[in-house]
Amino acid sequence: MKTIKKLLLLIAIVACGSCNSDNDAMAQATGDHSINVTIGDMSMTLTLANNSATQALLEALSNGPITFTANDYGGFEKVGPLGFSLPTSNSQITTQAGDVMLYNGNQIVMFYGSNSWSYTPLGQLQFSSLDQLKSFLKAGEGNIEVTLQLPPTATVINNLRDDNSSDDGYYTSLGGMRIKNPGRGIYIKNGKKVIIR
Repeated sequence: MKTIKKLLLLIAIVACGSCNSDNDAMAQATGDHSINVTIGDMSMTLTLANNSATQALLEALSNGPITFTANDYGGFEKVGPLGFSLPTSNSQITTQAGDVMLYNGNQIVMFYGSNSWSYTPLGQLQFSSLDQLKSFLKAGEGNIEVTLQLPPTATVINNLRDDNSSDDGYYTSLGGMRIKNPGRGIYIKNGKKVIIR
C-alpha cells in the first residue's frame, strides 16, 4: 500500500511540473510518525512530515515532553517559541487549517485558518471538524500551554478476534473502541493501521 501511495504521489508531482512549492510540502507530509499534542485536558495526534526538522524534533522528544506557550496571531494561527532551534527547509507555502509549521527555525505555528509564507512543514493535526480544531487550539482566546510528546509505545487491545472473518469496522488505535463514523485520525481496520485525512 505504501509503495502504491508513493508511486501515485510521484506521478502527481511529475505531472504537475510547474506547480508551486505547496505540493512539495504536501509530498513531505506523508511521514509514518506521529506525536501527541496536548492543550489543557485535550489531546490530538499530529502526523509528522518527513524531513530533518521532524527527525530532530523526534530526537528531542525522546528525552521527554516539550512544553511551550503559544498565542493567537492574525486571527488564523497560534504561534509560540519552541525554546530551541530545529533544521529548516523553508519554502513558500499556503497553509490550511490543521497544518503545523516551523517558523524561523524555533517557533511552532498551528493553523486554524490559512496563510501564505515561508515555512518548514512539521505535520498535520488530525481533527474531525473545523469547530473541533478551533476549540482544541482555543482560537481567539489568547495564550495556551502546548505540550508535545511521543505516543505510548505499547497499546493493549482486549478481545481481539482471529476468526479469519472480514470486519469492516473502524477501531480506535488506543483501547480498541469501535467507531461508526470515523473522522480524521488513525484507526485499525481489518487488523491494519488506517489513516483518514
